Amino acid sequence: MRGRRLVRAVKRVGLYTAASLFTIFAVFPFYWMFLTSFKQNRDLYVGATNLRHIPWIFNEPPTLEHVQLLFAGTPYLIWLKNTAFIGALVVLITLVIAAPAGYSLARLTGRWGERLGIGIFLTYLVPPTLLFLPFSRVINVLGLPNTPWALVLVYPTFTIPFCTWLMMGFFRSIPRDIEEQAMIDGYSRLAVIGKVVLPLAVSGLLTVTIFAFTLVMQEFVYALTFISSVDKMTVSLGVPVALVRGDVFYWGSLMAACLITSVPIAVVYNLFIDRFIAGLTSGAVKG
Repeated sequence: MRGRRLVRAVKRVGLYTAASLFTIFAVFPFYWMFLTSFKQNRDLYVGATNLRHIPWIFNEPPTLEHVQLLFAGTPYLIWLKNTAFIGALVVLITLVIAAPAGYSLARLTGRWGERLGIGIFLTYLVPPTLLFLPFSRVINVLGLPNTPWALVLVYPTFTIPFCTWLMMGFFRSIPRDIEEQAMIDGYSRLAVIGKVVLPLAVSGLLTVTIFAFTLVMQEFVYALTFISSVDKMTVSLGVPVALVRGDVFYWGSLMAACLITSVPIAVVYNLFIDRFIAGLTSGAVKG
């Protein structure tokens, strides 16, 4: 009896220890960004040569100098607005195309359905460095260089393939019997999709939304290729362009921009983590 209690206690201690280490590992980047954002320059640079200097605490009083430089010295708020505008449109386009495409492929039986799904997913794996040259030609022909619409047009080319594949797997996890029963009750195919399938696919749709918007926020190559005006840049492009000048890195302002941008995303992920995981795991089921 004592042996079992000891084993349970050891397992519990091991579980809590592993959970604590994982929590520290996950939170530490945010803590480091917070420290760097509010540390004085001499605490960041000069203090690093001092053996008594402790890098993970404030050795000098905190300062708002880096945050002020970010908001007063760069159009950071404009970059955020541009990113939100482009991200919202890309997510909308991705959902409108990926959801019906995923449903069609999920209900397409035989080898062709699986082959088409794999083919669509493989297009996501093509690196942007191979595509930005032909895309540049297309954007110039359409007269969209140096406009947000260039990114709205290009970004769905890598969000739609993966999201279609993800939604295809998720729709396959929904039993056909539910749809057939609704059609027996008198619903049309479109009514079944709108009133039965899509409500059951909320987790998958949420997964697609978060995934597509995150990709838009972190994309750099296409933004650098198609946007040249500072006031039209996204966060991923504007922050390094404005705060990395030659060999001078404004680390405090860089980390402040990263902290302000990443915290809302982290909050959203934590609020919807259950649905997000459900969407990913359901999307991995082929049925």
